Amino acid sequence: MQGGSPRERVAVAVFDGVELLDVTGPVQVFSTADRLASGPGRYRPVLVAERPGTVRSAAGPELVAQRSWDEAVGTLVVPGGLEAGGDGVRPMLDGPLVELLARSGRGAARILSVCTGAHVLAAAGLLDGRRATTHWATAAALAAEHPRVRVTPDALFVRDGPVWTSAGVASGIDLALAVVALDRGPDIARRVAQWMVVHLNRPGGQSQFSAHLGPRVPLSDRLAGLLAWISAHPTQDLSADALARRLGVGPRHLARLFRRELGDTPAAHVEKVRLQVALDLLVRTDTALPGVATAAGFGSTTALHRCVVRRHGVSPGEYRRRFGAGPATD
Repeated sequence: MQGGSPRERVAVAVFDGVELLDVTGPVQVFSTADRLASGPGRYRPVLVAERPGTVRSAAGPELVAQRSWDEAVGTLVVPGGLEAGGDGVRPMLDGPLVELLARSGRGAARILSVCTGAHVLAAAGLLDGRRATTHWATAAALAAEHPRVRVTPDALFVRDGPVWTSAGVASGIDLALAVVALDRGPDIARRVAQWMVVHLNRPGGQSQFSAHLGPRVPLSDRLAGLLAWISAHPTQDLSADALARRLGVGPRHLARLFRRELGDTPAAHVEKVRLQVALDLLVRTDTALPGVATAAGFGSTTALHRCVVRRHGVSPGEYRRRFGAGPATD
């Protein structure tokens, strides 16, 4: 397995008994990003196995591996699997994949695991001294069997250097969206999430530090279109008057629409959108705080600071220290 740019190819390892959504969730995110974004750095997701050919997923349908593991370059995704154990089920450790990762995994540009795939990485020694997460049902076993791994059981996903791990099967989508945001920017990641009708930052785990925009879906197409425009243009004039003009209604009517369909005010929704943009940049880039404030539409670092402290109880710098990879300066 060779290294190379993380953007050259996303190779997803498959084996008999692999969890189907562990594979298809990240593949859908990366392939959607390819369709929505243009220019260099396309992901071109491909399934890889010990040998090209079909493997049987745990759900029953077969998957076709186009290449062998040794041909994988760029980013390697390691899904999980479960097998029967003495006390129920236990994480499946595909022997050839463990051996491959132990032999050459450290030379990969980036490795992602989904669900119990973290146990495969741990068995190969790739999680020693790193923070990691896995499915809540196997997190205790991961910590007990691999004491050098710093297990974070409540996280949806964890990044530690070139190694990313995620929790239960659906969290592979969260992890893949985070990778897209890092590689291609938060705007592309947000468009992918909107297209797939999923949250860019899903509540749960670290939800107390998420800018969750709420589960409600607008009832009217007009308001849905306005909300999409707001998300795509956080630096524009998003005052109630400006939004009302864009929708062709009065400010009082706009306020009633937001209250009825979102249970929120226009100003509060705009702040949540801008906060979401800011938190994405804090976690996934090393952009300085003035640049984060400007890109998110806050206008000043002071306004950004006040918003993050008011909603999450920590400063932007502390938020970045806890969850980001960039410098944490206030």
